[in-house]
Order: sequence, then structure tokens, then C-alpha cells
Amino acid sequence: MSSVRVLVGTHKGAFLLTADGKRNNWTVEGPHFAGWDIYHLKGSSVDPNRLYASQTSGWFGQLLQRSDDGGKTWHQPGVPAGQEPPQAGPPTAAPNRFLYDTSAETGKPLTTHQWYDGTQHPWEFKRVWHLEPCLRDPNTVYAGVEDAALFRSTDGGETWHELSGLRGHGSGSSWMPGAGGLGLHTILLDPKDPNRIYIAISAAGAFRTNDGGKTWKPINKGLKSNFMPNPDAETGHCVHHMTLHPSKPDTLFMQKHWDVMRTDNAGDSWHEVSGNLPTDFGFVIDVHAHQPETIYVVPIKSDSLHYPPDGALRVYRSKVGGNEWEPLTRGLPQKDCFVNVYRDAMAVDTLDDCGIYFGTTGGQVYVSPNGGDTWQPIVENLPAVLSVEVQTLA
Repeated sequence: MSSVRVLVGTHKGAFLLTADGKRNNWTVEGPHFAGWDIYHLKGSSVDPNRLYASQTSGWFGQLLQRSDDGGKTWHQPGVPAGQEPPQAGPPTAAPNRFLYDTSAETGKPLTTHQWYDGTQHPWEFKRVWHLEPCLRDPNTVYAGVEDAALFRSTDGGETWHELSGLRGHGSGSSWMPGAGGLGLHTILLDPKDPNRIYIAISAAGAFRTNDGGKTWKPINKGLKSNFMPNPDAETGHCVHHMTLHPSKPDTLFMQKHWDVMRTDNAGDSWHEVSGNLPTDFGFVIDVHAHQPETIYVVPIKSDSLHYPPDGALRVYRSKVGGNEWEPLTRGLPQKDCFVNVYRDAMAVDTLDDCGIYFGTTGGQVYVSPNGGDTWQPIVENLPAVLSVEVQTLA
């Protein structure tokens, strides 16, 4: 029987939650890297033993970690064996090597960007928001960072090189940070076309490459952001998250700062599918593993009140690709609940009865073993959850 491994990144370390295919009896391992922010933790779909983790600290900086044995042991790529820093405490070795490239247009380094108020700001490396292992090679992995840039490693994280065409295509100098920073937080790899990648940046919008990252195109037509001087501008939109189903990589779903959006032409144009949601503000969006028109969101009251409407935690599901939504509440707290669900904190497994998982800022991780019909907590007292990913294991 298949089993599942849920990878949870929190404000105080990483946790691995495992269960058999019934998803009833769970084993909790951790914390790994205790005391560190683990912004993202993700495993390879090619090699289930290969895991990557973004380990960061406001005091000690950014490190990346790799496991080749399913999380039993960890190694900091780029550092000789035996010289890695401890999992908790200050680093004792040089951090991972992230090499910013030169502008694809000018050949010169991009060192500043201009905000809407006209002021110039240095381009800084603060943290890795998202890690996305390649669908074909476990040694190739992408990293989205803050300030927004996209990196790729082809040697298991030992070295990283920027795909500079993204920042260099023309609008990079005008990107501005959202409330959480200027983060490249979403990386979607097309399973049918290895040269096509989608990314999203807060607050710059969505972009697509069709040539493996050499050139990029903004894909924000149809998005409207009233906080911008030009609400229909080509770039500058605060996209919170995007998702797609492997069988339909031209169809993407987006949770924007406000509005739930859909495209059926690879991002060339978007239309709103918020429908009857109680609020169309939120951070997370995901799609059922076997039903490409079934999508999930967790509405939050507003951009200033980051908790569920009426203090009732509800996941909303649409089985028709948007517009018509139903609240999923069985097993979730419906009173005095004021948690949030961050953009990378929902995932789905690929078992026959698709499991849906999400984590909250209150430290709860929930699972629904039946596509959202009922929910149960796996754990309830973790540190605030930053990310949730899941691996289906043979």
C-alpha cells in the first residue's frame, strides 16, 4: 500500500509527517533545524529520497539544505562534508553560492529597482521563498528569492545561477514589494513542455518563459489592481499564488490580492472566477490531483484582517473550475478561529482518494482524505506553518 509524507516548514523548524494510505495514524518527526524559519521544504517527484529545504534566519542569513535519504540526514550543498553548521544555532560555513547574473539586455548587473514613488532601492538577497525540483532530474532545482529573481541549480544545489532574462526583460527595475516583501514565491513547471515555466511575484505579477528561462513574457492581461496608478498595467499586480493540473498545463488558477482568476490559454488572458465566495481575498489555491476542474481556496476576511470571515475556518471547493463554490467545514473549527493560511501552505497527494492538506499560522496541519468532504488535524501545536508539501510514496 502507498504511504504519504507531508513536509511542513514552520517558523521554528521543519517537520515530517508520515502515514499509510488510509491517512489515519501519523508519525511526527522533527523539528529539523530547530529555531530556524523554514520557508519552504519540497521533495523531488523523480527521487522521493531527495528533499530540499530553505533555512533562513534574520540573524544568520539564508542557507539551503538537501537530504538524500528522505529527511533522515541533511547536507548543506556547497560545503564539504563535516563542515556543515549545526541544525540549530549559527552557521559555521559559507552560505550557499547564489550568483546574480547580468542583464540580458544591457550585459550589466541589475543592482537597483525603482518603486512607484520614484525612489531607487538596491537589489538585495534576503531569502529563498520557494524551491521547485525539476520534474525529470533530481539534481536540477529552481529557487525563487527575495528580492525577486529566479535561480537554477543543476548540481543538487551546490551552485546556483540566475535566469537573468526575467529581471532583464524590461520591467524588472519597476517592481515593488508587497506587504510581505518583493518575493518570487510561485514556480510552476509544465509537465508536457520542459521549456515552459510560469512564475509569480508579489508585487509584480505573473510571467512565462517558453525557452527554458532565456526570455520571459508578462502574462497579466485581465488582471485589475486598483491600488496601482494604472490598474490594468502590464506588470505590478500582487499575485498571491498560482496552480495548475498536470493534464491541463494551459489552464492556470490564481489567487490574487483580491480576486480568484483563471486562464485557459497559458496566461495570455485571465478572467475572474470568484463567484459566490464570501470574500475573494486569500493566499492559497490548489487543484485536485485527479479532477482538473476541482479547485480549493481558503478565503480570508480582508487584506488588513488576515483571518477567516466570522472566525470560522472554511475551505471552499469548486468542482466546475470556479464561480460556483461550496464551503467545506466538517472537522474544522467554526467558532473563535483567527488563523491564516499562507500561500505555500496547501498541498494534495496523488492517492486514488485524493488527500488535501493545509497548515495554519496557529500551528495546525489538517488533512482531508476524501477530497475535502471531511477534515481532521494531523498535529495541532506546531509553530506557525509557512509551507506544506506532500509526497506520495510507493
